[in-house]
Amino acid sequence: MSKITKTLSAVFTLLVLVNFSYANENFYDQAIKEFDKKKYDEAKFLLERNIVFNPKDAKSYLYLAKIFKEKENKKEEKNNLDTALLLDPSNEDATLRLMDIAVENSNYSEVKELSEKFVKICKNLCKENERILESLKDLEPKNDS
Repeated sequence: MSKITKTLSAVFTLLVLVNFSYANENFYDQAIKEFDKKKYDEAKFLLERNIVFNPKDAKSYLYLAKIFKEKENKKEEKNNLDTALLLDPSNEDATLRLMDIAVENSNYSEVKELSEKFVKICKNLCKENERILESLKDLEPKNDS
């Protein structure tokens, strides 16, 4: 290969990589815009596309969980929250949302376990733990197995 061909090949490869990276960011950003407009199907599609390019993006799974909450699909909401936490164990929003689900399911032991974890990771939503613990007073400890 000549020097010119190598240089053109390198420039082309660089342009493809830059374009690929921009498209990846654009999917997530566009999904959030659609989510904010309550266009959940469009946002879901874009988030799923983003996950194809970036399967370890915990933020995309968190927003998918938010979409499934809006669509009242608790199973998929929980699955996406679990995935978000698997990818980012210090994700306080995902932990808090799982705590809310556990309270709805009257799962006292899971709420307590998540609350203990939440206290260790919270930075911005720490006061929310108090709300969850207050709701625990209405639940009776029981064997959840």
